[in-house]
Amino acid sequence: MNQILKQSLLAQSREVGFSMTRICAPTDIPEAPARLKNFVEKDYHGSMSWMAERIAWRGSPAELWPEAKSIIMVAENYAPDHDPLDILKHPDRAAISVYAQNRDYHELVKKKLKKLGRWLIKQQDDTQIKVFVDTAPVMEKPLGAAAGLGWQGKHTNLVSRELGSWFFLGAIFTTIDLPKDTPEIDHCGSCRSCLDVCPTSAFPAPYQLDARLCISYLTIEHAGPVDLVLREKLGNRIYGCDDCLAVCPWNKFAQKANEIGYIARSELKAPELAELATLDDKSFRILFSKNPIKRIGRNRFVRNVLYAIGNSGCIELRSSAQALQLDTDPVVRDAADWAVAMLEGRI
Repeated sequence: MNQILKQSLLAQSREVGFSMTRICAPTDIPEAPARLKNFVEKDYHGSMSWMAERIAWRGSPAELWPEAKSIIMVAENYAPDHDPLDILKHPDRAAISVYAQNRDYHELVKKKLKKLGRWLIKQQDDTQIKVFVDTAPVMEKPLGAAAGLGWQGKHTNLVSRELGSWFFLGAIFTTIDLPKDTPEIDHCGSCRSCLDVCPTSAFPAPYQLDARLCISYLTIEHAGPVDLVLREKLGNRIYGCDDCLAVCPWNKFAQKANEIGYIARSELKAPELAELATLDDKSFRILFSKNPIKRIGRNRFVRNVLYAIGNSGCIELRSSAQALQLDTDPVVRDAADWAVAMLEGRI
């Protein structure tokens, strides 16, 4: 009976718009608690204190919701139609991570998950579900690997033979006992492309990430000034970093995203640093309405823009940095002073 339900579920998931759907059990990641504990004990999580909280729930889905019998893991393709690394050749422009060049994926994925969940609830009496999209103590990547969506590559992100590296993950916990899929095996082999391309050497070893050195962490999660030795390594990356994803050889199988909400907005594909430096709080909120960048706020964003200006080598951008040396935010002022000094060759 549930095998038939599973096949109907997979068909419904495709109709909703998900690229791939697989199923695992809440007990299928027994190694996760120890790995998470090691990650936190080494302080690799930096200031992301939420990763050290609720470790029992985060490491064990069965602890999070004991009634759950199955976890439906979905993959949402957001592959770009361009090479994300091309922007790095244009130092007067800003590099924004592919996933943040249009709509907030949390909203788009959750909307589809809820639609799929409502369908599932109608299939069996007393069915219960919980929907998660990167907003709860759920380890989506290990669960995705356990379900067979892909494997965690040496950069710690999930890689799929069908989708490459460009996909979001979503989860539906359910009280229905559905047939489980086979975990995917590791297909990285001897490849080191993702490790070697990292500008800040954020990988202490294959399959390990020190978030404190990761550009995505530094530009998104880290508040306050970025360490002086790391600022130059940011280049023109002002929100996130796609380097380790972009060089993965498995991306040759990736297909361009169909969801219009993931197709880059023209004003965010290669924006001018000079224009971004002029944003005040109101204009920042307007530009990034319904976009994930809005979450970090204007001050942290402009801080990142100033680091990129300092790294640009474009003396004509000095006036943009100078205009922010009297900003009301001390971190922005510090970044502006640094950018001016860099452009004037005083650092």
